[in-house]
Amino acid sequence: MTILLYKEIRLAAHPTSIVFAFLGCLVLVPSYPYSVIFMFGCLAPYITFLNAREANDAWYTAVLPVTKQESVLGKCLLVVFFQLFQLLFSIPFALLRNTMNIANNPVGLDATLAWYGLGFFLYAVFDFIFLTTFYQSGCKAGKSFILAAVPMALLMVAIESAAHIPALVWMDSRQAEDLLIQLPVFIAGIVCYSAFVPLAYQISAKHFEKVNL
Repeated sequence: MTILLYKEIRLAAHPTSIVFAFLGCLVLVPSYPYSVIFMFGCLAPYITFLNAREANDAWYTAVLPVTKQESVLGKCLLVVFFQLFQLLFSIPFALLRNTMNIANNPVGLDATLAWYGLGFFLYAVFDFIFLTTFYQSGCKAGKSFILAAVPMALLMVAIESAAHIPALVWMDSRQAEDLLIQLPVFIAGIVCYSAFVPLAYQISAKHFEKVNL
């Protein structure tokens, strides 16, 4: 798997996607809709898949000693790598924000445990729809992104709106007791991501086996 991921990073990943992976630092920006960070994490796979299509990456990979399933696995690993790196990279900046005592984000949800959990859920939904749709043809990145972007946008609105709903204000709090309440949301997000992405890979691999390159 390491070799597959290395190949994808070196040959398939678009430079813009790598830049997007570092945008987790935006949690330090005051008065900014932090769910946009997740949007960048969804744009990265789209741009990379689009670039791979234009570079005939599928044909190149087909002549390598790898199966179609391994080709799909490489792309899935790349998507997960980008998204997990982005979230992990954002953690020091979220902690720094707390250390600097910056006021809560007035635009929407702050970078709390609940925010991270909802981010994992958003990524899970996007990845499942995008990957399974893309590998039905192996080339229609635009159509796949549009279909996946609809629930992504709705979830972004929901994430930002949560901070303005009185019953959900605990999701926007950085107090210890509220972070404890947010923990189930965080864990649920990780569980969804851990379940949806492998399932997306399995379905995508089956779809791609039927594609005539």
